[in-house]
Amino acid sequence: MTPSPVRIGVLGTHSTGKTTLLKRIEMELRAQGIVVARTGHLAKRAAAAGLPKMQHHTAASTEWIIAQGIADELAAIANGAEVVLVDRASMDALAYFDAAMEFRGALAHRLERERLRLLAATQLPKYDLLFATVLDESKPVDTEHDYDARYRRLVDQHAHRLLAEDSIPHRRVTSDPDSQAHAIDVAVQRCLKEAAV
Repeated sequence: MTPSPVRIGVLGTHSTGKTTLLKRIEMELRAQGIVVARTGHLAKRAAAAGLPKMQHHTAASTEWIIAQGIADELAAIANGAEVVLVDRASMDALAYFDAAMEFRGALAHRLERERLRLLAATQLPKYDLLFATVLDESKPVDTEHDYDARYRRLVDQHAHRLLAEDSIPHRRVTSDPDSQAHAIDVAVQRCLKEAAV
């Protein structure tokens, strides 16, 4: 029986270092000879498919992102990845959706919201490690992005609220270099331990 790959997910609001963190973990693991796959670009791909993003998220765009993320992870495993780095773990999409609803002053239908929460929650047991980035508004955002500061803040709040409400095991990663270095070390050591089994 082939051992299950290690899955490491990250979630958090935009421009808080999710992709950079996973790239650094990927580089460290590849240097150790581990076969790594990294998923990502879900929001861009959803927009390319004609779906709304950011503060315009809908139940349909949220479902697409969760489902596509699941499909990407399965494809990575099918292609032989020993470690799958998940840029935008499943609960991330729900945080963006909840933030969009609050931003627009809208209410999601209770059953629709619960269906999305359950879909995202089905993936949680599959993550060996889950990192949650923390918003640091003192850090400048790339000016090529037209981010709404209030929406960005709402996503951060909803992401950490979801994790707390369901007591989801995770590690917070701040913008502090020591916090990031620690997260990378934890991830690499976990993967090396699994590789040795």
